[in-house]
Amino acid sequence: MSSMAATRPSTTPATWVGAALSGYLGYKYGYVAVFALAAVFGAIAIACILMIPARAIDDRAARGSKEDDSKAPPDAMTMLLKHRALLVLAHTLALFDLGNAAIVPLYGLAAVAEEQANGPSFVATTVVIAQGVMIVTSLIAMKAASKRNYWPAILVSFMFLPIRGVLAFLVTGWWGVVPMQVLDGIGTGLQTVAVPGMVARSLNGTGGINLGQGAVITVQGIGASLSPALGGWIAQRIGYGPTFLLLGGFGLASIALWLAFGATVKKY
Repeated sequence: MSSMAATRPSTTPATWVGAALSGYLGYKYGYVAVFALAAVFGAIAIACILMIPARAIDDRAARGSKEDDSKAPPDAMTMLLKHRALLVLAHTLALFDLGNAAIVPLYGLAAVAEEQANGPSFVATTVVIAQGVMIVTSLIAMKAASKRNYWPAILVSFMFLPIRGVLAFLVTGWWGVVPMQVLDGIGTGLQTVAVPGMVARSLNGTGGINLGQGAVITVQGIGASLSPALGGWIAQRIGYGPTFLLLGGFGLASIALWLAFGATVKKY
């Protein structure tokens, strides 16, 4: 189950198709085929990027700058510290992912350990289900966010983690991945739209949208990278069921923090 990385997949049909293909090849030929497919996709992605002509990229527009400020690029972390709303966003997301990133890998480990699921096909199923729901949710979120700020969308996305923690505690076996990933797809779909949108709205005109986005993701990634280690450590001592409840509790902490600093982030 090591292929269940603690990362957030992109909301694209290509990722959906790739996950399905990985599941099929993994089921037929084992994990080696999955890793080989990943290498092929990586090579294709690099080739596509190299085909983009440099003159086709407007660096100023890409940074969200109103003026040519290339001679004085801002520092990512300094920018994050200066914008309190983004600092709250980054830490809230890190707290959320500290619990969220480990739930599905641990759930998969429990199912495979009990011989209730095949590793590669289980991983593919989790990604395919989540991707399908994410695509639909993202489209809905884009329309809703255009009418007001992004605060409620992010708040709702946090609410699904405690629910998933309780669900993982109550439901065991392969079939439980369906409701687990449907809920995850909804929450992730909301964040896929709301987080970049909030960063872009708060830094519009500063020339630091990309840096701000990178800084937020960096802090968020710390929580996501620590989550599997924390979840595995807890599960080793108290078992899978209670661990799911504890990981879901991080969602409640994220909700509390988001509500506490509501006045700071609601403007975006």
